[in-house]
Amino acid sequence: MSARGKAPGRAPERAPGRALEGDGIGVDEAAVIARVRAGEAEAYAELVRAFTGMALRAAAALGAGADAEDVVQQSFFKAYCALGRFRDGSAFKPWLLSIVANETRNTVRSAARRRSVTVREAALTEPEPLIPESANPAVAALDRERRAALLSALDRLGEHHRLVVTYRYLLDMDEEETAQALGWPRGTVKSRLSRALRKLERLLPEGSAEREGGEGRG
Repeated sequence: MSARGKAPGRAPERAPGRALEGDGIGVDEAAVIARVRAGEAEAYAELVRAFTGMALRAAAALGAGADAEDVVQQSFFKAYCALGRFRDGSAFKPWLLSIVANETRNTVRSAARRRSVTVREAALTEPEPLIPESANPAVAALDRERRAALLSALDRLGEHHRLVVTYRYLLDMDEEETAQALGWPRGTVKSRLSRALRKLERLLPEGSAEREGGEGRG
């Protein structure tokens, strides 16, 4: 498939299909990709709408800062241009997030800056708040404190460890999806995740729920 200019931003009626993890929009990704390859460029907007929320959370968690939206827009454009090389039968989400990770890495390195924990936390939780509005204020405050501590510890990990924890847990990807997104063998994902969780355990405050339960998910 050849593509020129911007990835289309307007979509036709959504095609029925299985719900994708993103912003809760149901779309049959294989069918949409086939339509785009067949010349229906406007159909790509369905994938953009389905995955924008997750892509923004990934860019924010990986340190894109104020450039997160630009990173995501560029990632979608690069994915659109590369759809001709997308392997039939593969999942779109990890493939897209591998592009997001590369774009974020390039942005962070070129800008030579890192995201502050407070601003990063807001960007992470804004698209999909983790604390219900009806929550008890004391419980909500405790949740915010725990989340801030977790993100602060995550920010102190090395790049590979931060990536694997972000994809595996903050983006709730399974092991296979994480391996695909990061371009690592599954064994590498397992070993780096195990080491990352041990480091996080040492960095988290004593008695935190994340410290006590983090190892169980690896």
